[in-house]
Amino acid sequence: MIRKAVIPAAGFGTRMLPAAKAVPKELLPVLDRPAIQYVVEEAAAAGVDDVLLIVSRHKRAIEDHFDRDGELESRLKSGGRMELLASLNALAAKVKIHSVRQAEMRGLGDAMNHARRFAAGQPVLCMLGDAIFSGPKLPAAELIVAHEKFKTSVIGLEEVPLEKTERYGIVSGPMIEEGVLRIESVVEKPPRGSTPSRLAIAGRYLLTPDIYDCLDQTPPGGGGEIQLTDALRRLLKCGAVHGIVLSARRHDIGDLADWLATNLIFAAGDINLWSKLAPMVRSLLDNGKHC
Repeated sequence: MIRKAVIPAAGFGTRMLPAAKAVPKELLPVLDRPAIQYVVEEAAAAGVDDVLLIVSRHKRAIEDHFDRDGELESRLKSGGRMELLASLNALAAKVKIHSVRQAEMRGLGDAMNHARRFAAGQPVLCMLGDAIFSGPKLPAAELIVAHEKFKTSVIGLEEVPLEKTERYGIVSGPMIEEGVLRIESVVEKPPRGSTPSRLAIAGRYLLTPDIYDCLDQTPPGGGGEIQLTDALRRLLKCGAVHGIVLSARRHDIGDLADWLATNLIFAAGDINLWSKLAPMVRSLLDNGKHC
């Protein structure tokens, strides 16, 4: 079974400045919890019980969020309000969460290199900390099922509009069954008009140990960064890599409009909360204003 997950969360979050200067984008709230907690919960729901956070010295708050706070817990307990930490405590009972620091922002490939010892020669999930999902089937579980079937690295994919393909890593290859692709090429942010498909990498990977040999052979690219996409391209030469079109809907927490929309989408799934928000949303729309 896949028991380990790596969550890279060391980036600066420049798209969410100035808010992300003091608060890591992964800690921006979606309803009652920070975005990265949803990512860890997704991993735990898929059977993962060991999670490694890749952070930087600027993001100690992420480590603190998953750490115990005796003073806070004592105060909540004395006031009979421990339910406020119920979701976090339940998560801590299921998953061991620890961290390592990425000294320099040298790309997602370098972040995965920091997880080499943690992986210990086993396949691991790689789950980007600024993407969360909604739906009955979450990506971590789907990737694990696909890996058990194909015994290869598996990449989570989503179909994106043609005009947005230049923002993502795009894959192509033949569909071998419904929703399953045998990947033949990976292109990072192809220029508009030259994209090989509309299937974009959606921030979820299940990587076999072969990826580390490929990372060793991957030279730094622009800005001195080691791109995971480049290593995946090398991995394709070593054997099969599969992609699955994810059932769940991806939400980009690193984009202001998407983060705001995500809060509304998740709120709409809470009957009590939505009953309070819906009249305000309708009023803004009726008055010609935008949420």
